Amino acid sequence: MANPANNQQQSQPNEESALFPTYARYPLAFAKGQGSYLWDVNGKKYLDFMCGLGVTNLGHAPTAVADKLKQQLDELWHTSNLFEIPNQEKAAQLLTSMTSGDAVFFCNSGAEANEAAIKLARKYQQKVKGAERYEIITFNQSFHGRTLATLTATGQDKVKEGFHPLPAGFVTVPLNDLEALQTAIGPHTAAVMLEMIQAEGGVHPAKTEYVQAVAELCKQHGLLLIIDEIQTGMGRTGKLLSFEHYGIEPDIFTLAKGLASGFPVGAMVGKAYLKEAFTAGSHGSTFGGTPLATAAVIATLETMQEQNVVEHAAKMGEYLMQQLHDKLSGHSFVKEIRGKGLMIGIECTSSVNEMIMAGQEKGLLFVNAGPNVIRLLPNLLITKQEIDQAVQIVSDIIHEYAPVASASGPSGV
Repeated sequence: MANPANNQQQSQPNEESALFPTYARYPLAFAKGQGSYLWDVNGKKYLDFMCGLGVTNLGHAPTAVADKLKQQLDELWHTSNLFEIPNQEKAAQLLTSMTSGDAVFFCNSGAEANEAAIKLARKYQQKVKGAERYEIITFNQSFHGRTLATLTATGQDKVKEGFHPLPAGFVTVPLNDLEALQTAIGPHTAAVMLEMIQAEGGVHPAKTEYVQAVAELCKQHGLLLIIDEIQTGMGRTGKLLSFEHYGIEPDIFTLAKGLASGFPVGAMVGKAYLKEAFTAGSHGSTFGGTPLATAAVIATLETMQEQNVVEHAAKMGEYLMQQLHDKLSGHSFVKEIRGKGLMIGIECTSSVNEMIMAGQEKGLLFVNAGPNVIRLLPNLLITKQEIDQAVQIVSDIIHEYAPVASASGPSGV
């Protein structure tokens, strides 16, 4: 493929930037993406096993999504949710036909989707069931967003520093500890919010028997079960939704990241009986579900169906896991390789930040999940050849750099 950035120059760090310094950025800027690859502004090519943190599930610039967006750009961008939006209805029909959900609320991000889920759980318990229930139980090391409510729901203190007082109504317990969950359930408990795999928390899957017990406890106590599928959904784990691995159906689940192949959109999906709580005026979003956003959702979902993307992701996930075990088993720096589908964590004995930088030098992009975990998030159409290339680089880096890994660098969600 021709060099996409022949005439572009690497931008230099600007000490007088007009941006708030909220991101500790790597010294890279990209000019073009196609499929599994990115090119920086100097023309260097990278194999992308990060995918914008689990966003570009169909690879960069998928043709079907691009064509749909280009067509929509020439027709209509925005009206308002005061009017019917045909694309929004079609996207919702596709989502509910492909999942166990019955009704969809579109918004702009994962945090907004989780906010909607929290509001719906409270509204349902208080206005429909007539109960003074408002508390949401979440889990240590979880991540649910950066709004005040969703960072409070998040089970990581680092995201809460400096934002006190935090909103009331959230209780956090250890994952896979059923006794702790049972103890936390009280008269004000409205819902349990759970990730099937704690991605940012270190790529920790929930245990099957635990998830099933949580679902049963929710039924017994009249609680809503909310599954956060922001990063695990849309085929990432080898199922369209990660909770399908566990044999349960939640009352509510939330989506974002891979839902529109990089176009910003989020969705909260719930059971039909919850419609009674979210009536006209109870919630809203100016830009939620615009004709543009839902055009990208439709094209993404149709592509996933037509190309059997989820099935491919499951097969490639098994292959990636096997290759990693073959290359890394027995290395003293590697403690555990875990995950589902194409969400893999390699837990190491010390910091992996230097290895991330080494990967960039070798033309491979990946990210961490906490200080000691390498997180691999390739696109769902990745090939065996691309997996082989990435695994070889990771293996080389671990063997070369493990003894001196100590530097710190950016991390993200």
